[in-house]
Amino acid sequence: MTSSLIRGRPRRGASHISVRVVHALVGGLVGVAWLVLPGMTIGGEGPVAGGAERPVAGAVAQGEVGETSAAELVLPMLALVAVVVLAAYGFLRRRRRARGRTTPGGAPVQVAEPAVAELGERARALLVEADDWVRVSREELGFVEGRVGVVGVRPDASLGAADVEPFARVLRDAEAELAVAFRMRWQYESGVAGEDAARRHVLAGIVGRAEEAGRLLDAQAAAFDRLRGLEEGLGGGLGAALAVAEARFRELAGRTAGADAALRGLGERYAPSAVAAVVGHVEQAKDRLVFATTSLNQARQRADSGENGQAAGHLRSAEGAIAQAAVFIDGIDRLAGELATAAAMVQAALTGGEVEIAGARGSPAGVGDAFVDVPPGELRARVTHADFVLAGVRETLTAGPYDPLDLLRRIVRGVEPVVAGRAGVFPAAALVCARSAVADADDVVATHRAAVGSEARTRLAEARRLLTAPAPAPTGRSPRRELADLLAADTLAQQARELAEQDVRVHGHPVDGPGEDVNGLAGAVLGGVLLGGEPDGGPPTSFGGPHTRGRRGETAPRGH
Repeated sequence: MTSSLIRGRPRRGASHISVRVVHALVGGLVGVAWLVLPGMTIGGEGPVAGGAERPVAGAVAQGEVGETSAAELVLPMLALVAVVVLAAYGFLRRRRRARGRTTPGGAPVQVAEPAVAELGERARALLVEADDWVRVSREELGFVEGRVGVVGVRPDASLGAADVEPFARVLRDAEAELAVAFRMRWQYESGVAGEDAARRHVLAGIVGRAEEAGRLLDAQAAAFDRLRGLEEGLGGGLGAALAVAEARFRELAGRTAGADAALRGLGERYAPSAVAAVVGHVEQAKDRLVFATTSLNQARQRADSGENGQAAGHLRSAEGAIAQAAVFIDGIDRLAGELATAAAMVQAALTGGEVEIAGARGSPAGVGDAFVDVPPGELRARVTHADFVLAGVRETLTAGPYDPLDLLRRIVRGVEPVVAGRAGVFPAAALVCARSAVADADDVVATHRAAVGSEARTRLAEARRLLTAPAPAPTGRSPRRELADLLAADTLAQQARELAEQDVRVHGHPVDGPGEDVNGLAGAVLGGVLLGGEPDGGPPTSFGGPHTRGRRGETAPRGH
């Protein structure tokens, strides 16, 4: 019986035997021809008599010479054929080896494809990194756009909109690539064919899109540095950039006290859940501004000393911290406006809900096409549930301070199963809720970049896609379809925020203990303003992709 080990070996012996047989046959053929031909030539010769027979002998000699000449041509021909055969065989053998090269052990060497799990981890990591590249680039571009029309110390140090547009365009292109990558990731998480090849194909597409976003930004990083002109010192772009950053810093410092008062007012007017998303925003804004103060001072000092490269690094740190402080302060103001809008819509949504319920409670003919396939019993259950939800909302309204966004969500979600488009308030109410949820989640990601992973960012990207989808044409999607998309965006954004906050809790604060982070360094690292990994926080991020995002700090010792 043949051993399983023997059966499992590659059967290479036959190929070696065939090679040896061919070599032997060719060699034997050449050898036989070499031995036979001389004998044939000698055997043709005989004794030659003199006299009258000499011409005959001459004729015979001529014939022998012709036969000998023909015989002598056979050997070179055979040798030539043998050489051609051997050369062709060697060429074909080398070609087969090139196609499947072998190791010394004899096993074919194949380029190993990465495992699906390994490729999945790479895709997740690249999505997070690419999202950071785009966010940071958008921040720095915002400061450059703030310089448009602002003249520095030199009269020609101002920028125009045409100077900035190429970089805004490449950033939009990078954002588009990233949006496609996130969309592919969401579809992958929602269900992909079980075959490894299909999963690997999708993951490779995600990696490719994310890398392309980084490549686009990297390609323009050097030109962006030239546009900013920070190496020119206080007399050029550095002076103008410092002026813009310091102006924004002063504005935010002045708004901090007002934001604190506004937050206290919201807490007194609405339920605690209404302001939970922005609790602590004022303190975190102050933390970022403390770090910005230190960085701006060091940027000025370095610039005064002519160390423009180091000054540029400190300036970029300050700009990143100022941008995140603005996110915290703007979040409070935005929420105040959203709560006021939602409070004004609650009564209209209640009235609209009653209209929808009354229509659904009527005869099947009055229901319209929206519920033509819904069994009567199920429709009655939907109507009963919607009535119950509206009754609970009315009770909450009369009980005391409430959360307007929460009430609006309860109305829309409770009545949505019976919405047939009779009342147009529901898409507008769902839009208010979805926008608020997306903005809240985006604020958490933007200000805690170093901790938030791909799951939260993927859900946020999908929620943003649903939220910013083109408005339906008059003959396009039904009101129910539009409403369903807005509700899905709202749900995904809330999930994204919860996942992001969970990531932050797991990550923890970079500096533990009271009084340890007096200069805001830990907040800058947690927020991704600094790349981390070093006691001084590491270099600051900047416009660009994976090869250029930390270039501002290469020559900028921090000294915090």
